[in-house]
Amino acid sequence: MLKIRRSKSADTRSAEHEVTKEELLYSSEQHIGDVRQAMRYFAECLLRVADKHDWTKIDGIDQFHKDFQQVQQHGGNFKELPWHRRHVSEERHHLTDRVPDDVNLFDVLERVADVTMAGMARSGSVFPDSLPPDVLVKAYQNTIELLKNEIIVED
Repeated sequence: MLKIRRSKSADTRSAEHEVTKEELLYSSEQHIGDVRQAMRYFAECLLRVADKHDWTKIDGIDQFHKDFQQVQQHGGNFKELPWHRRHVSEERHHLTDRVPDDVNLFDVLERVADVTMAGMARSGSVFPDSLPPDVLVKAYQNTIELLKNEIIVED
């Protein structure tokens, strides 16, 4: 949990009295510290996402390889096979296949990293990719909620 202290004097919209320069400086430093806490929390979240990326490839390597071989040897649509269906249903970053109700900006960033690194490593370029604006707005709003749920405001 992120503990922050109430600070109404840091903004003209919430200040309830005339704020001195010293008080404004103190409140500003407090706000900067609060934002640093949030950014460190985001960094930790992003590292957890990075550590779990494509875990279904390792966990399900037997089915992954079986389905991969089937397409190489006999053709077909890889996306219709069991491993891929599991992969996109359990991994959060395949946002063109499935958008979790609680989609967040970490899912979006994982997708950006995934399509960019895969494209560059496999073909030397990144295929055109986009997400619908409503998915991005939902991810933004859900990330705000995610952070709000981690905050304890102390008086």
